[in-house]
Amino acid sequence: MQLLEAIRLALQSLWANKLKSGFSLIGVFIGVTFLIAVVSIVEGMNRYMTERFANTILGVNTFYLRRRPQLNVGDTPREQWLAWARRPLISYEDAEAVQTGIGIPVVTAWESDSRATISYRSKIAKSVEVDGTTERYFEIKDYKLSNGRPFTAQEVRAGLPVAVMGWELADRLFEHRDPLGREIGVNGIPYRVIGVVEKQGNLFGVSLDNFVIMPATSPIKEVVNPPRVVDALIVQANSVEEMHTALLQAEAIMRSRRHLRPNQDNNFTLETSEGVLEFWGKISRVLFAALPGLVSVSLVVGGIVIMNIMLMSVAERTREIGLRKSLGARRSDIMRQFVVEATTLATIGGIIGVLAGVALAIVVAATTPLPAAVAPWSVAVGVILGGGVGIVSGVYPASRAARLDPVAALRQE
Repeated sequence: MQLLEAIRLALQSLWANKLKSGFSLIGVFIGVTFLIAVVSIVEGMNRYMTERFANTILGVNTFYLRRRPQLNVGDTPREQWLAWARRPLISYEDAEAVQTGIGIPVVTAWESDSRATISYRSKIAKSVEVDGTTERYFEIKDYKLSNGRPFTAQEVRAGLPVAVMGWELADRLFEHRDPLGREIGVNGIPYRVIGVVEKQGNLFGVSLDNFVIMPATSPIKEVVNPPRVVDALIVQANSVEEMHTALLQAEAIMRSRRHLRPNQDNNFTLETSEGVLEFWGKISRVLFAALPGLVSVSLVVGGIVIMNIMLMSVAERTREIGLRKSLGARRSDIMRQFVVEATTLATIGGIIGVLAGVALAIVVAATTPLPAAVAPWSVAVGVILGGGVGIVSGVYPASRAARLDPVAALRQE
């Protein structure tokens, strides 16, 4: 019997017993659906963390000199928080010393941020992120302006009250009117709007367009920090290698300024995206390590169900098997027929599971902040697993069918 003929007969048999076949493939269906959905979400998170989260929050080839970490991953004990709180603040002089002391080409900017109330005439927006920065902040963050311009080095030196707004905030306050040249209040301090940043969307459901950026030396410095203090110095290099070189130089400069001995820990933080990505990498590895065990439970159950259904099928078709043997069918033909039937059943369950897993991943991505990206290899693995379960679970029923005595089978009622 040719393989295609065996598949055709298997499909006919499965179609003739639709309800029984449907129950048989549930286990494989659930296992493969779970596999595709979880892998898609984890793969999507991997891409999201690498391409969007880390680069959006911290930047490409960028590190931050801070008093303490901004992105705190894992469970931090209270003693650590207290130790961070005792650290000295980052002063203007610290930032200037690191800027001038790094010996390779880098782009630097100061940053201090807080939350403030922004007003325009009768409209008020509360708890808006306000950033006091220097002019190259826009270059480091790769901000593109949909309207207007960023502020200049001259405006930073003069401490002029000019502001660049996020798209969402501009839309909320000005309702599609041109905001350029209009005056807004930042905690009551008047600022002139000179630019609007292009729409960036959201990150895990949090808007990236609800902010105002102003020169760090403008009156906002009285709102965001104590006098002559910054939250962070941002340093961006041309490559990962140069970033690490600049980071080591910045560390040496700060340790010298703080008079730290070789056996003393840093009382400042040099933060990059690598720490966040490393933490997420550990989580994703744990998920991938646990995934085979979780999926195998459903597949084993599905295989047992298929085996039982096939044993019932052998019992119900005993006369058919005897008739085929009496007409010259060999053991291998009978064996092939039932193995192909079980494999076809499980493969169909796997294919339906793949489709359901992809659909579930799409729904998750559309209705929640979690991203999802279907990995082609997971689709192939899902189908192969389905077929493999069918082969394993079909061998024993097929061997029982092949060993039946044709005379005794024909006598079976």
